[in-house]
Amino acid sequence: MTHTLNDGHTLPAIGFGTFPLRGESGVAAMVSALHQGYRLIDSAVNYENEGAVGEAIRRSGVPRDEVLVTSKLPGRHHAYAEAKTCVHESLYRMQLDHIDLYLIHWPNPGVDKYVEAWQALVDLQREGVLRSIGVSNFLPEHLDRIIAETGVTPAVNQVELHPYFPQVLQRQVDAERGILTEAWSPLGRAGEVMHDPVVTGIAQAHGRTPVQVVLRWHVQLGTLPLPKAASAGRQLENLSVFDFTLTEAEVAAITALGRPDGRLFDADPAVHEEF
Repeated sequence: MTHTLNDGHTLPAIGFGTFPLRGESGVAAMVSALHQGYRLIDSAVNYENEGAVGEAIRRSGVPRDEVLVTSKLPGRHHAYAEAKTCVHESLYRMQLDHIDLYLIHWPNPGVDKYVEAWQALVDLQREGVLRSIGVSNFLPEHLDRIIAETGVTPAVNQVELHPYFPQVLQRQVDAERGILTEAWSPLGRAGEVMHDPVVTGIAQAHGRTPVQVVLRWHVQLGTLPLPKAASAGRQLENLSVFDFTLTEAEVAAITALGRPDGRLFDADPAVHEEF
């Protein structure tokens, strides 16, 4: 199963999140993920693991053209020239000749240079350095501004999204603009939501784990989850969600778990280093 982006490129239905995988153990976990069948690897400058991503691809033996690599521009490098330099530094660290998907990590509205940053990604895409471009943690007003000022719509908007924070409005806004919604922290950090009676009840009914039920919920919503797992067993569990289907009522019941305090992180991503 794949998603076709508004630029014609495709992404698999589930990707592999890499924060906070670093160093030799991080490389080993990423190699394992590639061997389990993941083909979308999600990284960022601020994760400080782009070098590990590149090394994992080389060690895995999986052909480069089968692996889709994502990285993200940090808020401190939104000035046009800085943004372009930062992208090239990502390429140098990963030792790749292009990046398949590059995102602005967050709009950093206090500095208000995210339109410059977006124009830099647009130009790098035209130069062939970046295949697809998108954003992360952008609200509707941020999306509409960059579209209006550059004429280019992001292919992806990656946001926090899980059953306690289902982002109903943001998903609708993205869909109306032809933007694919990706989900970071798709399992709610595998915390309370995994023990929620609604989730565990549905899991029992299908003979699946709560994790698999939540990831299947994402798939049926049309979002692209990016679960993180270091062990081969968990990695395989997270991928094994394409041989069962939730009913519409089950999908709705999980979405209805959304709550005002469901966000795991402060609304300002600057508070959290992983941004």
